[in-house]
Amino acid sequence: MSGFSFGTPATQSSMFSSAASTPAFTGFGQPVTSTGFTGFGTSTSTAAPTTSAAFTGFGGFGTTTQASTGGFGGTGTGFAGFGTGGTSTGTGFTGFGSGGTSTGFGTGGTGTGFGTGLTGTGFGTGGTGTGFGTGNTGTGFGTGLTGTGFGTGGTSTGFGTGGTGTGFGTGITSTGFGTGLGSTSGFGTGGSTTGFGTSTLGFGTGGTTSAFGTGLGSTAFGTGGSQFGAFGTGTTGLLGTQQQQQQQQQPDALTIMAQAVSLPQIFGDERDVIIAKWNQLQALWGTGRGFFNQNQSVPFTPDNPFCKFKAVGYSCLPTAKNEEGFFCIIIKRDVETMKAHQTQAIDVLHKTFGSKPNYTVCVEAVNPCPDNKSELVVYVLDRPQSGPTKRVPATDIYDFLMNPANAMVKSQLLNQLDADKFYPKTSMSPEQLKQYLDTQPAGIDPLLWKQAIFDNPDAEQLIPVPMIGFKELHTRLKQQEQQTRLHQQRLDLIAEDLSDSQTKHSNMLAKLEDYKRKQLELGHRLLKVIVRQEFSRKMGFAIQAEEEQLRVKLETLQVELNHPTQFKGRLNELMSQIRMQNHLSATKPDVNYQMEPSLQLEIKQILKQQQEGLHHLIQIIKEDAQDINMIEQSLIDSRASVSKS
Repeated sequence: MSGFSFGTPATQSSMFSSAASTPAFTGFGQPVTSTGFTGFGTSTSTAAPTTSAAFTGFGGFGTTTQASTGGFGGTGTGFAGFGTGGTSTGTGFTGFGSGGTSTGFGTGGTGTGFGTGLTGTGFGTGGTGTGFGTGNTGTGFGTGLTGTGFGTGGTSTGFGTGGTGTGFGTGITSTGFGTGLGSTSGFGTGGSTTGFGTSTLGFGTGGTTSAFGTGLGSTAFGTGGSQFGAFGTGTTGLLGTQQQQQQQQQPDALTIMAQAVSLPQIFGDERDVIIAKWNQLQALWGTGRGFFNQNQSVPFTPDNPFCKFKAVGYSCLPTAKNEEGFFCIIIKRDVETMKAHQTQAIDVLHKTFGSKPNYTVCVEAVNPCPDNKSELVVYVLDRPQSGPTKRVPATDIYDFLMNPANAMVKSQLLNQLDADKFYPKTSMSPEQLKQYLDTQPAGIDPLLWKQAIFDNPDAEQLIPVPMIGFKELHTRLKQQEQQTRLHQQRLDLIAEDLSDSQTKHSNMLAKLEDYKRKQLELGHRLLKVIVRQEFSRKMGFAIQAEEEQLRVKLETLQVELNHPTQFKGRLNELMSQIRMQNHLSATKPDVNYQMEPSLQLEIKQILKQQQEGLHHLIQIIKEDAQDINMIEQSLIDSRASVSKS
C-alpha cells in the first residue's frame, strides 16, 4: 500500500518543528517511540500506550483534556484541530479501522478510524474526502471535494501569523509562512490551492508575490512552473505515495532554510526572534550556518535565494565550430614553462588517444590565464588510409575523456599534464543558446535573469553569465585583468608595427624622390641620344613638312620667351631683385639702437634705486660687524676677569 505511513518505528525528524519529539498519535499504535510529523508547531506527546499531549497543529490553538481510547487500548487526549480555538471533544483513533464515533481532527460526522472506508473525514475537510490517503477516492493528506487543507475554515490563520488568511499556503490575503522580511506575501500563496499538497501549484507558486523579501520583483519561493515542486506538485495527492513519504522524512533544504530565516524553534522565547534575524543576515551574506532547532542547522551558501551578493555579467560567445575540433586544457603552469614542455604535452595527449598512427595532435595556441596558469588549445587530425584528412570534432574528444570507462585515462591525463580541467571550445547552437537563456541559473531571480537578457548590449556576440558571491567576482576580475593585459600587449604590437610602417613610409618617400630625379636625368639623356640619332639618320635629306611645322612652332615659342613683357622680362626683373637684395645684405651697416628719453630716464631711476639698496645693505653689514666685534671684546674681557679671580 502506497499510503502515507504516519509514524515509523525509527526516529523521524520533524518537517518544520523545532525539537525532535514524539507524536501525539503514533501511526498504528506501535509501542515504540517515534518522531512523527509534528505539524507546524511543537509536540511533546509520547506513543500510543502512554498518556500523550494533544497535537496542537499550527502553533497550538488549544488542547483537550478529555481522554479517549487510542489504538490497541492506549489512552491519550484528543486532537484539538488545526485551526480551532477551543477544545475538541470526542474519542480519538479507534484502531485500524474499527467502528465507533469519533470527531477525528476536529471534523464532524461519523469517522471510521485511521483512514478506512469511504465516508471517513480527513484532517479537517468536509464532503466525502477520505482519511490519510487510503480508500478509493483518497486524494492525499486529508483533502476532499471541498476541503481546503491543513487547517482552513473560519478565521483560522496560517503558520501562526495574523490576518484572515487560511491554511498553510491557501488564500490570497494570508501572510503565509514567515512575515517580517519585507512586504512579502505568503510563503506559497495562490488563487485556488486547496490543502497541504493538492493541485499542481507547487510549494511557492502564484502571481508575482515575492518570497521572504528577495526583492527585484521576484515571485514566490519556487516559481517558474515546475522549478520547485517539493510541496504540492503533481496532480494526485501529495502525501499519499511512497515518494512523498520520503520527502517528508527528508525535508527539502530550501524548506529548512526558509524555517531557519523565519521561525527557528530553539529556545521557545524571544531569543528565537534574534536568532531568526541573525540567520536572515547570514542568508543575505551567503555564508555561515543557520540553526532552526536544537540539533539541526542549514548551511548558507552564496547561491541561496536570499543572498544579495549576486549580479549578472556578460561574456563573449565562442566562435569556433565543433568541426574545427578545438579542445582546451587548463594547465597549472605558466606560458613560458608550457611552451618549453609543449612537445612532452603532445606526446602525453597522443598516448591518451591510443597512440594511433592516423591521429596527430596539433597545438593551436598557448594562452595565459590568471594564477600563473595557461590554456593549451589543441586539435586532433585524423589521417585515414583512404580519404581526406579531417579534424576530430571537439565534442568527440570531450565525450571520450568523460566516458566512465575511460576514468583512468582521464585521471592519468590530468596528473601527467598537471591539468586543472578541460573543455571543448565550441560555439553554441541556436537551440542550446535558447535553452541556456530560458533556464535561469540556481540562486538567480528570474526577473533579474530576464532583465539581463533584455539589457544584453550585443546579443549576437555576448551571453549573460551569473556571478554569485565574491569568489566568482574575484575570479572574473582576474580574468578581465588578464584579458586587459592581452589587449595591451596586442596594442603594443600594433604600435610597433605602426612605427615600423611609418619608418618604411619615410624611406619609401626618400627613395621615390631619388627615383624621380634619376628618371628626369635619364629622360634628358634619352632625348639627346634621340636627337643625335635623328641627325645621323636625316643627314642629306630635304626638310620635310612635319619638320617645317615643328620649326615654326619652336620659333614661335622662342619669340614669346624673348618678348620683353613676357616670360623673359619677368625673369630679368626677378633676377635684378635677387641681386639687389644680395647687395644690400652684403653692404648693410651694423644696427644701432636708439632709446627714447623717457625710457632712458626710467632705466636710470631703476639703477639708482638698486644702487641705494646696495648702499643700505653695506651699511647694515658694517653695523653688524661692529656689533660682533663688541660682543667678541666683551667675551674676552669676561674670560680675563674670571681667570684673574
